[in-house]
Amino acid sequence: MWTLDSIPDQSGRLAVVTGANSGIGHVTACELARRGAHVVLACRSLERGRAALDRLEAEAPGARAEVRRLDLSSLESIRSFAAGWDLGPLDLLVNNAGVAMVPFARTSDGFESHFGINHLGTFALTGLLMPYLLAGREPRVVTVSSEGQRFARFDLGNLNAEHGYSAPFAYVQSKRANLYFAVELDRRASATGLRSMAVAPGLTRTNVLTGGANAGRGRVYQSFVRSLVRAAFQPTREGARTSLYAATAPELRGGEYIAPDGFLELRGRPSVRHGHRAMRETGTARRLWEISERLTGVTWIA
Repeated sequence: MWTLDSIPDQSGRLAVVTGANSGIGHVTACELARRGAHVVLACRSLERGRAALDRLEAEAPGARAEVRRLDLSSLESIRSFAAGWDLGPLDLLVNNAGVAMVPFARTSDGFESHFGINHLGTFALTGLLMPYLLAGREPRVVTVSSEGQRFARFDLGNLNAEHGYSAPFAYVQSKRANLYFAVELDRRASATGLRSMAVAPGLTRTNVLTGGANAGRGRVYQSFVRSLVRAAFQPTREGARTSLYAATAPELRGGEYIAPDGFLELRGRPSVRHGHRAMRETGTARRLWEISERLTGVTWIA
């Protein structure tokens, strides 16, 4: 019966949480800081990041936390974040930031936004921070996938919307890519002592469907989605449990996939899930890795 109260002391640990200004990322950052970790809130908007830091400090007085700018839609921003890293060894990276079901758009580097932000941005950031992670104390990388990834028809020939665009398809494919990445990273890095895990939060009340690129959608869309989220989705703190479990539970092994234990992984207690075929598709994961290295220019861990 793991709960947030089960999180052990995190004193002396340094963590980066991407997308920590709201939703699951903010809860993750708060709970880590509350238990003694020094947490870097990596946010696209410094203004929203500073507001999130104010909330965190109010919720966890005395917490050690700071905000740094990171835009996963820009390889330049990712490289700048990594080049400016001056805090030494990094113990935990929570790859939480992402977009969901957004209208078609391309990043500043020309990638379809789900693929470019959710996967390539995460891939590049992790790779560029790897020297600091490998110097960390029992380092972990936790990558937030989605329960929706199980419905993806993964197409290596249409990763970048080369042959048409569907927002649901692009979203679940990018979340499957997150799972492939987490498992392949663990396979490549296991000899170093680093543990890489993927998590699915379940249906969770966040602003991912109504904020960001979705904010410009009409009133009918906004009203419908907000009502749906309030009625059917779990509170944000519950959705953050899988991330925090993967980030802090000492008994977990690398290469695990943590998801809610309820129906279709939509809600429930954090649980290690072994039945997903995607976790055994090592050939696809390896090919995706090679494509990601080529597209981002970030190569690491042979």
